[in-house]
Amino acid sequence: MQDYIHKRVLQISNYIIESGATVRQTAQVFGVSKSTVHKDMTERLPEINEIIAARVRDILDINKAERHIRGGEATKHKYAQRRAEANEH
Repeated sequence: MQDYIHKRVLQISNYIIESGATVRQTAQVFGVSKSTVHKDMTERLPEINEIIAARVRDILDINKAERHIRGGEATKHKYAQRRAEANEH
């Protein structure tokens, strides 16, 4: 594994552990794709440090379980915004 990938994997894992961020949020912060974050956390990190990988996996599992709630909130907000804009006109 190249040195810059190794460093990125550790930086991303630390960020997820400290912030509890989702894959999408993390990808945006680090300027990489969601696929890269996912591959780094599920394939590369366990090769580097199994203990950190387990902590990250727990956080990602929680985020995955809660995503339907976040999605519902985003949709609710979107339509509330549209109603507010329609009432202004």
